[in-house]
Amino acid sequence: MSNILLTRIDNRLIHGQVGVTWVNHLGANLIVVVNDEVADDEVQQNLMDMVVPDVIGTRYFTLQKTIDVIHMASENQLIFMVCRTPQDVLKLVEGGVPIKKVNIGNMHFSEGKQQVTSTVSLDESDKEAFRKLHKLGVQLEIRRVPDEKADDILKFL
Repeated sequence: MSNILLTRIDNRLIHGQVGVTWVNHLGANLIVVVNDEVADDEVQQNLMDMVVPDVIGTRYFTLQKTIDVIHMASENQLIFMVCRTPQDVLKLVEGGVPIKKVNIGNMHFSEGKQQVTSTVSLDESDKEAFRKLHKLGVQLEIRRVPDEKADDILKFL
């Protein structure tokens, strides 16, 4: 059984907050980025790897590969999973990935989205994905950094 410490939704995937602050807070030794585009883009992977300390491993998997292989993770792998969208997290959970808690860090504003906090903007598709995740028993919180008080996403749905 995989040891997923936390799953984070962050448009930027790996950056300073993820690669250093969250990893240290969680005690993770592996960051798994789950994104179909980045899984095949070595340039983006190399840029993200520059932010992560050498002692932390990184993997870049597609959604399907994650569903297929996450259960083979070693007990020693303390996993911090990062996705871009709530829809991706929902696909993972529906595919059998044992995600218990989701941290919503950054979901940037774009046309058709409503800004609900300084770093999170949602459209109806996002809200529906969060409602489904909640019904599946996944704990959801909005929090940029570990020392910040968590905010409940459910009040915005």
